[in-house]
Amino acid sequence: MEQKDIVGYEKKDVNAKMIIGVGLSSVLILIIIFVVLSDYFTVMETEAVYQAQLKPESVTLKELRAEDEKILTTYKVIDAEKGVYRIPIERAMHLLAEEASE
Repeated sequence: MEQKDIVGYEKKDVNAKMIIGVGLSSVLILIIIFVVLSDYFTVMETEAVYQAQLKPESVTLKELRAEDEKILTTYKVIDAEKGVYRIPIERAMHLLAEEASE
């Protein structure tokens, strides 16, 4: 009788090094993709928050800054009887510097 090759099964062992290498490579690639996507979404979220909340200046804030600018740069009589006056900040600093040098 002739010996016939039995058909239907693998005659070689599985290459374990290749399977482990492919598995580790796949895990490493997935980790890199996760880190890159996480950083990308963090940057995009920060940009969205900036555009939605931090960039636009509210009308109230503009009015408040205009009022502050007016207070810091104009003259006004606060209480004439007591001699209390508001003078611009630049002028006040100049007068204080002159007073300190005397």
